[in-house]
Amino acid sequence: MNRHGMVVPRTTPQPHRWWALAGFLAAVIVAGGIGGLGVAGTAATYNDLRQPAWAPPSWLFGPVWTILYAMIALAGWLVWQRIGFTGPLWLYTGQLILNAIWTPLFFGAGQYGLAFADIAVLWLLILATTAMFWRVRRIAAVLLLPYLAWVTFAAALNLAVWQLNT
Repeated sequence: MNRHGMVVPRTTPQPHRWWALAGFLAAVIVAGGIGGLGVAGTAATYNDLRQPAWAPPSWLFGPVWTILYAMIALAGWLVWQRIGFTGPLWLYTGQLILNAIWTPLFFGAGQYGLAFADIAVLWLLILATTAMFWRVRRIAAVLLLPYLAWVTFAAALNLAVWQLNT
């Protein structure tokens, strides 16, 4: 962005663009992978919890997150192409870190309240990232909307599970 707050497109050599996309995909895979490290049997744990009637089946989470992670990576890459690794991508990185932390908190440690605090801050960071992305490249912001919606749902589910299992 220039000093007037306007987005100034930057040029990136073509081969580097595709390597960068691979990097963004790797980042979301790492975030998802960290979430699963040392947390075996999440489906069994999830199924053993008291849940609200509207809780989805455990098999749904894998396909949903696969699609969301692809969209998250693409959104980050689109913004990176436009302005490089600047403020909006620091927010993006922060939300990926909180995303990675949630699974070990919820499933690994059984800390449903702490996991809810994490997902609440995660939600705020996704919202802020989406707003920043909107100013840079609207399609990138639109790509984050399903993620924001899913995390909204997941936060409600986290809260319900916390209340039902304490």
